[in-house]
Amino acid sequence: MHGGIRMTSTPNLYPVRLSAEERERLQDISRFGQAPVRKIRNAHVLLLSDRNRPEGPWTRDQIAQALGMHVNSVDRVRKRFVLEGEKPVLSRKPRLTPPVPPKIDGRAEAHLVAMCCSQAPAGRTRWTLKLLAKELTDRKIVTGVCVETVRRVLKKMNCSLGASNVGAFRKKIGRGSWRKWKMSSMSTPPSTQRKSR
Repeated sequence: MHGGIRMTSTPNLYPVRLSAEERERLQDISRFGQAPVRKIRNAHVLLLSDRNRPEGPWTRDQIAQALGMHVNSVDRVRKRFVLEGEKPVLSRKPRLTPPVPPKIDGRAEAHLVAMCCSQAPAGRTRWTLKLLAKELTDRKIVTGVCVETVRRVLKKMNCSLGASNVGAFRKKIGRGSWRKWKMSSMSTPPSTQRKSR
């Protein structure tokens, strides 16, 4: 409580003061709306937080409510602007760690195809996605993999689990292609037909 009034917003530890050039750049970003959503939103946060704003700065609660943000996000934008400047606030933060590598790489894919084309385990008529995932882990080809990942890899390689003994096979040629090949291979050239008469 402060003077009998409940404070709805914590003190702004990182007050934003924009120069005329900064304000103009931020207004251009927010006005034209051609930048990424995050960039436009952060530009709005800075414009509304500006202590040099003629109408006065908004509180973190007002900004959060108007822009549909969490108050902590508003504080982070203000803090980063004061400590690091305009560019880091408007640009996406570079990734510190590389993206997570795929669980099944090229080597694992080759093993997966070989397994699909091999005899199914004893007591099984064919390989299943669950069996393939377990076998990849048991052979220590991968540390762990889910059935959905195996399914996606097989789909990408155009392989499908079937009822044949090998358990998986490349998808067959479509009926239309087969019909054209069959007709062309069975048709006899006109010169051969005349000779046979």
